[in-house]
Formats: sequence, C-alpha cells, structure tokens
Amino acid sequence: MKIRLLVSDEDYELIKTELEKLGVVIDDDAELILTQKDKYASFIPARDPKTGGRLHISTDEIIFFESFGHTVEIHTGVAIYETSDRLYQLTSILDPQKFLRVSNSVIIARRHVLRINPALSMKFTLIMSDGSRVDVTRSYYNIFKDAFNI
Repeated sequence: MKIRLLVSDEDYELIKTELEKLGVVIDDDAELILTQKDKYASFIPARDPKTGGRLHISTDEIIFFESFGHTVEIHTGVAIYETSDRLYQLTSILDPQKFLRVSNSVIIARRHVLRINPALSMKFTLIMSDGSRVDVTRSYYNIFKDAFNI
C-alpha cells in the first residue's frame, strides 16, 4: 500500500518510520493521503517538466496554481512546475489564510496579488507578483470579495 503523508515537519519522520515498519510505502504520488488535523502542507511534490526531476516546492514560493485539463502547473517566481494533485485536493491541503481558489482552474497565493482590477460582469483581473494576469470568475466573485474585504 502506498500513502502520501501531509503532516507537520516535526511529526513527519516519526510517522513515516512507524508506517514503514507496518509495510506501508510512503510515496508523494500515492492516491491515498494521510493528513494531520489542522495542519496544512508546507510543500507540494512537483516535477520539473524540462528535466523530469522530482522536487518539493515550498508553499511560500508558490504564486498560483493553474489547471489545464489533467495538468496542474505550479507557478513560482523562478519556474513553472507540474504536480499530479488536482485543484480540489490542493484546496483541501493548503492553508485557506494563504491560498484562495478564484476560478475552476486557478488557486492563488493571496500574498502575491499585486493589483486587483475590476472587470465587466462581476469579474476581477488580478496582477500577480510575477506579472501574470489571473481572472476571478463570476462563480468565485463573492468569495473573493469577502476574502479581500472588498
């Protein structure tokens, strides 16, 4: 059985060791996720699409996530990476004080929003810290307004 661990950094090694004694394989690509209550992910397992190398991206480095079909990209100030997680999974493991879903295909890091431009038909266009433009769709309009006290 393969399990992905999403626990605090302090508890990670202890839990990993105990589970491995029971024959459980800890794998960042596992479908089953063991999470710790009231703890949020401090990193996201990713793949560099250029080299195929695996790495962990700190949530502090992430500007936004964007989904294109079955591909979810992680945008950082340095590069764009890919993750096997789906946006609904990311929403459940990311700190809601730091991240916010703004459309069916985008989750933003709240601290990386530089500018909020109102658009027509109950929408916003966000300018992110890397210069990217992200749209807040009508479905997420009120959630976004509440989150940013607009």
